[in-house]
Amino acid sequence: MSEARPDITTLTTGAELRRWYWRKEELVAHAKRLKLKSTGGKFDILDRIAQFLDTGEVAAPATPKPKSKFDWHSAPLSPETIITDSYRNSQNVRRFFKSQLGDSFKFNIEFMAWMKANVGLTLADACAEYRAMKTREADPNFQSQIAHHNQFNQYTRDFLAAHPEASLEDVRTYWALKIQQPSETGRHEYHPDDLKLR
Repeated sequence: MSEARPDITTLTTGAELRRWYWRKEELVAHAKRLKLKSTGGKFDILDRIAQFLDTGEVAAPATPKPKSKFDWHSAPLSPETIITDSYRNSQNVRRFFKSQLGDSFKFNIEFMAWMKANVGLTLADACAEYRAMKTREADPNFQSQIAHHNQFNQYTRDFLAAHPEASLEDVRTYWALKIQQPSETGRHEYHPDDLKLR
């Protein structure tokens, strides 16, 4: 017999909280009940609640502030410009990349993540990486990267790869059943046994 999804208000440890799938609105409401900060991304709120359950501490761990004062909104940019820890996507940056890569340039999730992860490299390096990404995307077998936190999109891709005849309605049906189950890893990923949930 499968374990029933608990009421979020009954959980007493961060580990137990992380075993289950929670929608952002559930986490926001619970954070407010606990008198915790309820703004920010879904996983920021989950981390805040988990820390409170485990330690009783209300304050979330401080996020280090950028050391660089470089202004990505207005500073002149060149291929030699170093990517700093204060990097921000901005119209100024977009104009620079369009000047180097053409009017078809667009920010995408993979490229934005690359920029954040490569402090210390240059905008010339970023242009080279963008071109490499576009080359990879031209491969007929290419699949875009799904952000780690976007479990539904990953589940959809994996479910449809295993069951090409299935519809998005099928995916939504099994996803709704899947997220009612616990997960020892804190992630809800497609498994062939999911078909037994129905």
